[in-house]
Amino acid sequence: MRRLVLAFAVSLAAVAAAPAETADKTAPQSAAELHLSFAPVVKKVRPAVVNVYASRVERQARNPLFDDPIFRQFFGDQGEESRVAQSLGSGVIVDPSGLIVTNHHVIEGMTDVKVALSDRREFPAKIVLRDPHSDLAVLKIESQERFPVLELGDSDAIEVGDIVLAVGDPFGVGQTVTQGIVSALARTQIGINDYGFFIQTDAAINPGNSGGALVDLNGRLIGVNSAIVSRSGGSVGIGFAIPVNMVKSVIYAAEHGGVVRRPWLGASLQDVTKDIADSIGLERPAGALIASVAPEGPADQGGLKRGDVVTAIDGQGVDDAGGVGFRLGVQPLGGAATVTALRDGKTVTATVKLIAAPETPPRDAIRIKSRSPFEGALVENVSPAVSEELSLQNVDDGVVVAETAPGSLAANLGIQKGDVVREVNGAKIGSTRDLEAAASQRPRLWDLTIERGGQTIRTRIGG
Repeated sequence: MRRLVLAFAVSLAAVAAAPAETADKTAPQSAAELHLSFAPVVKKVRPAVVNVYASRVERQARNPLFDDPIFRQFFGDQGEESRVAQSLGSGVIVDPSGLIVTNHHVIEGMTDVKVALSDRREFPAKIVLRDPHSDLAVLKIESQERFPVLELGDSDAIEVGDIVLAVGDPFGVGQTVTQGIVSALARTQIGINDYGFFIQTDAAINPGNSGGALVDLNGRLIGVNSAIVSRSGGSVGIGFAIPVNMVKSVIYAAEHGGVVRRPWLGASLQDVTKDIADSIGLERPAGALIASVAPEGPADQGGLKRGDVVTAIDGQGVDDAGGVGFRLGVQPLGGAATVTALRDGKTVTATVKLIAAPETPPRDAIRIKSRSPFEGALVENVSPAVSEELSLQNVDDGVVVAETAPGSLAANLGIQKGDVVREVNGAKIGSTRDLEAAASQRPRLWDLTIERGGQTIRTRIGG
């Protein structure tokens, strides 16, 4: 089986641009045209593409002897060991002030970041925004200098067959440019982020290219290279880039407070399979079936119903649930979207408000400190907002584990992010305060009921 390898690449730019027109796209008309060079495009793009070096210091377990003050008086703090974890990727300058877009997985868990420009100068950078849902992050160069930027294109204007260039730092060998075509659009089954709608390209992308730029022949950013399909870890001609229209929403968030807030549909969706299509009389398996509708949510207020099949958002066709998520995810809050759907064989339209998922009830986040199977876990009350953040499916209430501290008892016992705690020793858990109280007890045996990925797990742990 092919395994998906996250690749480090070259990212994007700032300044919105007019969409490319189909009339501008022509195949070579003569032998002379086959000798044309991409050098002018590369010269325009390269100064705005950077290498990203991220790291963090990891503390190792210390020898208990060094907790003795007399022992430390003679030997100091030698018992505390540490190592440096590192990550290498690429990025794209999108604002003259030094704002850079890269992949989230390039800087995930990292605390220290440096960037190197194409002229080999290096600068420290701070992390302005992390958005694991889109696998994007925004950095800011710590300098008063003005930097070259990449012009942002329109990923909805590209077509299969368009020639593209990928710029990044594969394998850490230095800035490299590769060329290929757009080989597919709207790839949604990649599993890298929650808004899968990837541009597929055969331009060579390798480890180190993540966060790098995919550009058109006008030198405009159309995508951020993020992953490859490979058996060996090297390029086999199937690479994926996050469309620049998603990137624009992250740049906007970074420039307006650093928090990404996307529209909430208020409905759970599933892909239309052949069996589903046959059962409801569709000619082909396309669209997104509404499996449930949240009461008083945007979908409900707009008139959408369970069993409707969403086929388009604002006139843009969607083939699956991922397409719906992307089309809504790139839109700003505050307006409305027109949703086209099929209901009993007829086309219906609904106007859906673009609002963020509500945080009702309040998350009331608590870090469990008492000696229990949840020690070191951060837990929150489930709300639509929390469900969106943690990508929970069909979970409407309860208490969810938002994270577990590395090396904590909860982590060591296998408690995972996204686990919904239903019962502890027979007591139902309805809020974080309930779990905090239950975790403060001292039973000889812990009887836990946890919901994970739609499955209920019951386990017993010795006290």
